Amino acid sequence: MNYKLDFTPVLDGLPSLLTACLGTFALAIGGMILAIIIGIGGVMLRDSKIAPIRWFIKSFVEVIRNTPFLVQIYFIYFALPLAGLRLDPTPTAIIALGINGGAYAIEIIRGGVQSISRGQIEAGLALGLHKTQVFRLIVLKPALRAIFPSLTSQFVLLTLTTSIASAISAYELTSVAQQIETSSFRSFEVYGVVTVFYLVISWLMMRAFGMISTRYFSYPVK
Repeated sequence: MNYKLDFTPVLDGLPSLLTACLGTFALAIGGMILAIIIGIGGVMLRDSKIAPIRWFIKSFVEVIRNTPFLVQIYFIYFALPLAGLRLDPTPTAIIALGINGGAYAIEIIRGGVQSISRGQIEAGLALGLHKTQVFRLIVLKPALRAIFPSLTSQFVLLTLTTSIASAISAYELTSVAQQIETSSFRSFEVYGVVTVFYLVISWLMMRAFGMISTRYFSYPVK
């Protein structure tokens, strides 16, 4: 084997790779925020008294969880323009990540909500709290405390899923790495370094989630 390592193209492209890491963080955070909104809203609507709404939420979860993310992002990027809705790659990636993560968040949050005893909810209603206040103060916060580890693991996975956004040329780490590899043909060096970058990104996300858990979800609550 006469292959010789040459990291020169990687070093030359290092500023672009580091900037692309910020793009990856932006996609991940945008997707997480949208996923949380969809997750909480979906849990509230899943038990709606209106049957079509319940069916829609259940169907949404099943469709998203049982189809590849690549197909989902392609559908949003290529199919929606046929309906007159055209989006740039970055907004498309954030929406696709949010929808994908939201479907999983609905089920994770629902599991936490179901762990709250009915007695606590009835006690809140007996104290004169509105149903929205009961959900926010008595149901949601304790549920989030219980499911936070599972939710953060899902969000770290969502962060790594941003790499698939390179398929539509969204600005993120893998997309820039592909450009460097295409011009240099140093696949091992480029993707070896990118692997390390993704490990660091995952570690930083876990550290950030750990600090949030300590600050807001540890006992006693500060």
